[in-house]
Amino acid sequence: MFPNSSNLGRPPFPPKYQQPSTFFTKLPLNIPPTLLSHQQIIVPPFHFRSAVAVLNGNVEATPAVTPLVTLQPMAYGSISPVSRSDALTPFQGRKRQSQQRVPDDAKRQRIHSHNSDPPVVNQAVPLPEERRCSFPASVSVQSPVLHVHGSPALGGCVPPLQDTLFPDSTETRLPVANDKLSQQVLELFQACRQQASDLDRKELCRTELQREIQLIFPQSRLFLVGSSLNGFGTRTSDGDLCLVIKEEPVNQKTEARRVLSLVQKLFSTKLSSYIERPQLIRAKVPIVRFRDKVSNVDFDLNVNNVIGIRNTFLLRTYAFIENRVRPLVLVVKKWASFHEINDASRGTLNSYSLVLMVLHYLQTLPEPILPSLQKNYPECFDPTMQLHLVHQAPRTIPPYVSKNGSSLGDLLIGFFRYYATEFDWSHQIISVREAKAIARHDGIEWRNKFICVEEPFDGTNTARAVHEKQKFDMIRGEFAQAWRLLRDKKDLNCILPLKAAKQKR
Repeated sequence: MFPNSSNLGRPPFPPKYQQPSTFFTKLPLNIPPTLLSHQQIIVPPFHFRSAVAVLNGNVEATPAVTPLVTLQPMAYGSISPVSRSDALTPFQGRKRQSQQRVPDDAKRQRIHSHNSDPPVVNQAVPLPEERRCSFPASVSVQSPVLHVHGSPALGGCVPPLQDTLFPDSTETRLPVANDKLSQQVLELFQACRQQASDLDRKELCRTELQREIQLIFPQSRLFLVGSSLNGFGTRTSDGDLCLVIKEEPVNQKTEARRVLSLVQKLFSTKLSSYIERPQLIRAKVPIVRFRDKVSNVDFDLNVNNVIGIRNTFLLRTYAFIENRVRPLVLVVKKWASFHEINDASRGTLNSYSLVLMVLHYLQTLPEPILPSLQKNYPECFDPTMQLHLVHQAPRTIPPYVSKNGSSLGDLLIGFFRYYATEFDWSHQIISVREAKAIARHDGIEWRNKFICVEEPFDGTNTARAVHEKQKFDMIRGEFAQAWRLLRDKKDLNCILPLKAAKQKR
């Protein structure tokens, strides 16, 4: 697919200019070749000139620095063991041969200093013996930091990240629809929700791009985030990618833009046969926007915006903890897009804010349908948790049992009524973290803002793009009109033409 690609799921041959390293042979078997902290590996310093030289093909101009750990291009959250053998481990499709086992007593190694001799080794939580897949298997990692309240016998509600994002078993979890409006909501959801094949196309692109980018930034990892993984994606959802080049924060105005300029050059030169229209967008969090010709998917790629990795799995847990959440969110996103109030680049709401608004509404009902997951399970959504554990933490959270038996249709009408008549836009902040509307602070994030939606991890305003009163009035007007029409007609077609929405997917 791409110039340096091998078959999907297979580790690539190391680039010719990289010197062979015996570092892996000195490590315990089960160290996860995912993002590692500065306490776990020695990372050579990033040299901007070196990256430019590699991109230009001038290998001799690069300093003789050999990365001590070469990350393998595996899917999000993979924890495949590192082999002691110098030969490449054969794969069978996406799964490693079942004969391979990881010793129970294998431990991960931490190196605290460039000059540590011998290295300091600390005990870490051993990984379970299980068949290794591109996505983690269904066995949860048993770890003190991932302890969940309640009985350990309770099964988790969040499906594991396997080759199929939404396995067939989730079909039985769909809510019952007895009235016309609820049936319309459910039918639209089933017609438009992201399918496993849609995710496979995005994952293939992510895998191949990571392989190419690691030739410039050997220690980097490329993560698929956002609606593609959080459970709220549609057939036409764009792909969001987060390129993590180091665990420490990155200055988005300087360093992130320099990194993205190299990525853009890579896309527009070496990968021009596969990537079209790569553009560097200089926003608060700069991105490279491009289209993958192979998958026909549009992507936004950022650098080290790790909040997006954390909130992807918070939202994924909300998506599967109650079976009415995903259909409601999808319909609201489709409605907002149809009425042109779902585009942050044009001063309206982004999809992330819309999802948070639906979750907040479901949390604030007299009989809540959703809890605050961050309050109930703080250890599962710890903002300091290492990135390679983030996807595992929510998997043991049990389903939320609500006494509220409202239908999908009634909940949709109530959603529009809440924001049209009940929520105080001038004095309140939408907070999913607190599961309630909170009073506005006097901080710069909230002062003179028309819509305030709190980001659950860093506390910023996700709706800051709505900075014109005209756009705010238009958004409020659409909510009010949708409420009146649905209340009177109980027909989804009166606010969203279903035939067109299903065709657009």
